[in-house]
Amino acid sequence: MPGPRGKAKAKKPKPIVHSVVHAQSDLEEFSGLVDDIEGAEGWNTRVKILCEFLQLPDLSRRSGLKKVHANFNEVYHNIDDVYVANIANQKITGAIIGIYTKMCADAILRDKLFQKGLVSKITPLIKIPSMRYLALRALTTVTHHGGVDVRKEISLESPSLLKIMQENPDDLRAAEMAISIMAHAIGAAINQEDPPAPRYLKAANVKTLIPVVIDFMRKPGVSIQLLHHGLELLTHLVLHCWSECKVHAPLQNLLVACLRSMDLTVRVSALGGLLRLEALSSEEDQRHFDPHKLMAAIERRIPDHLTDILMDYGAMRGDMYLTMASTADNQKAMMQCAQDKDLYSLDPRTGKIEINRDMGLPFIMWSDALPHCARAIYAKGHPGEEDLADMITAKFFIIRSCIPDAIEAAKRGLQRNPKFAYFYYVMTLGKDHCEGLRSAKKGLKCPKMTPFVRFGLLHHAVELAGNLGVCRIQESCPGDRKYDEGVAFLMSTMEDAKVYAMEAPPDARHMKNMIYWYICLTLAIKGPETPVDLQELQVAFKKLGHAKEFSILLGTIPPKTQLRLTQQNIVKHYPTAVREWKDLVARFDDETKDEGTISLEKAEDDLAAWLDDLHLEQGEEDEAHPQRCSHPRVSPNTVALYRCSWCGNPSAALRKCSGCEKARYCDGGCQKSHWSEHKVACKA
Repeated sequence: MPGPRGKAKAKKPKPIVHSVVHAQSDLEEFSGLVDDIEGAEGWNTRVKILCEFLQLPDLSRRSGLKKVHANFNEVYHNIDDVYVANIANQKITGAIIGIYTKMCADAILRDKLFQKGLVSKITPLIKIPSMRYLALRALTTVTHHGGVDVRKEISLESPSLLKIMQENPDDLRAAEMAISIMAHAIGAAINQEDPPAPRYLKAANVKTLIPVVIDFMRKPGVSIQLLHHGLELLTHLVLHCWSECKVHAPLQNLLVACLRSMDLTVRVSALGGLLRLEALSSEEDQRHFDPHKLMAAIERRIPDHLTDILMDYGAMRGDMYLTMASTADNQKAMMQCAQDKDLYSLDPRTGKIEINRDMGLPFIMWSDALPHCARAIYAKGHPGEEDLADMITAKFFIIRSCIPDAIEAAKRGLQRNPKFAYFYYVMTLGKDHCEGLRSAKKGLKCPKMTPFVRFGLLHHAVELAGNLGVCRIQESCPGDRKYDEGVAFLMSTMEDAKVYAMEAPPDARHMKNMIYWYICLTLAIKGPETPVDLQELQVAFKKLGHAKEFSILLGTIPPKTQLRLTQQNIVKHYPTAVREWKDLVARFDDETKDEGTISLEKAEDDLAAWLDDLHLEQGEEDEAHPQRCSHPRVSPNTVALYRCSWCGNPSAALRKCSGCEKARYCDGGCQKSHWSEHKVACKA
């Protein structure tokens, strides 16, 4: 308020801690504290006595932590005085660590204590038997709630934790906390896309760590927390320590066996680990198709059983026939263009034709003709042909590996015609996987498209949704938006892969990868419902064998891609792994509680909402924060997708009829088309 009082100086806040007299040659000032601490039973009592001595506020309340914030330097200084003066007194130093642990519940205080050297104060206590549990509990709290830098620093203490486990093979409580600490700390240090710093890999000591962790997981009586953190720790190691992991057969068998758990999150974590295990040792997938190899294959004669497969599908619908036909069309068009110089009528399609002599044209390769053709179409200005010109322009940029330019051309086309499927196909090639998946789903809803575009969209939808689904589920827990989206993505991946395998040409270039995904996702989603002998997948295995034969026929040995190696690893070890680890998997499942079945309805709605980007109000995720610790349990459930009530299109991006909430549609167009039939049932 105005007036004399408004000019008064603000009073300083009253300190919450009385200053402790600084270093003296003796410990007389702490003699009473020492006596009280020595006579106290249990760490909680000792922590309480020390808090009263230091006149600290209630650290279990937010208001108390706020007071520590306001006077952090003074609080820390006084606590540290007691620590330094009583460094040899294990009970006092332990009580101080207990105080710091309570303060670490607050992220800001935790980071300040970390900068003051908190980790170096805790780790020596691990070696003292009477202090071990307190120190491990403190590190567990700090690591569980800590940021990336805190976790990375703690990961350097892994040798001490590993030694404790080796020297105390029957101490399950210490092992539980040690494995929990390392799961979070080592995960932050090495489970990243870029190669981790050598010091983190050295501290992890993977060759020794793996068998020690697995031995503890085998022990009877271990807690479900140890099992979950053990699985989490092992899956963190597989990416950058893949060579050490591959030589340890029990590790691979454990991951494969976990695909039969009743807990979806356990299954997906195992699948994610198996995929990462092959990431850095795999080969790139086949990117281009060589028509010259195709011609050579035809000259060598296609084996009878492959010919029968093509005939059953429709020989003229197969990739080989369409490639030859387009090559012939290109040759004819090029020769005609050489005569009449009419770039507007050239309309190059597919294939790769090299013109070895000067024919008076402004290009020598068919791909070089594309921008000239696009300009000719633009110049004519015929209504409805702008889409063709933009498509040709985008195709040229794709051939030149200028994907950002191709995407810009596709965006221009979509602004003019949002129902042109090829533009969505181009959008799936970008670095933004979320936008790519959304484009693939939208493209599949377009009313008209060529088989090439349709199967290309399906292929990208499977690849993008599969990778996103595995990552989303591993980074979240049931009930979270990300978890629900992850389930929806995986369901969509499995169904789209199945559609591709059933409907695409048997000689399609991406057939192998689609079947790899289908096999892996069938095992991960259906879990224990899958027969141990994998009889349910025999049709997929047979189709995969044919796809490999077609690939070899066309002069391409199937590369050792990440998906191929993962699928082979799973199938190879599945029966043995199930027998070896069935008891451990059963212990996972014994702890599984029914937290609600996986709702198919909800999965579809979650993906539909994600595709429409309805979650913007929740803000962006903090990418610098490590993965949350979650050990969710969900009950098993039959996983499937609904189909559009009008067109039958299988998709996770279906919308419910607001009237009956049972019928589902791709979009408003399908709903309107179905209304004449559906209105009776809907009103009923």
